[in-house]
Amino acid sequence: MRLLGLDYGDRRIGVAVSDAFGWTAQGIETVQRREDGSHMQRIAELAALHEVGEIVVGLPKNMNGTIGPRGELCIEFAETLKELLGLPVHLWDERLTTVSAERTLLEADVSRKKRKQVVDKIAAGLILQNYLDSKSNR
Repeated sequence: MRLLGLDYGDRRIGVAVSDAFGWTAQGIETVQRREDGSHMQRIAELAALHEVGEIVVGLPKNMNGTIGPRGELCIEFAETLKELLGLPVHLWDERLTTVSAERTLLEADVSRKKRKQVVDKIAAGLILQNYLDSKSNR
């Protein structure tokens, strides 16, 4: 069963998918958020296309572990996804994943323009990979 990983942001949503065994995650796309909600339709299309059975949404927590306004928005997004797709949706602590993705891209000497295009899907891949790793360590 494949899992879909999402990095929910103000303007973009990074999307990653796992392999069929649930061992590895790969960033696949960045979806632009739209006022008309069409971004939700695109996520539904990707979930169907990749035959996803579960979804993991990054939950941005404060460094002290509390959930702030950004985290509340992600929780609402996860609930909407659960209702829309009828799939289990897990929230996963995403602290510093975008920072880690940015650092990786900087080390690879990726231009600022290209970093902006791919950082969200890389962050989604990190969120999903961390979730998969935690399940395999149990």
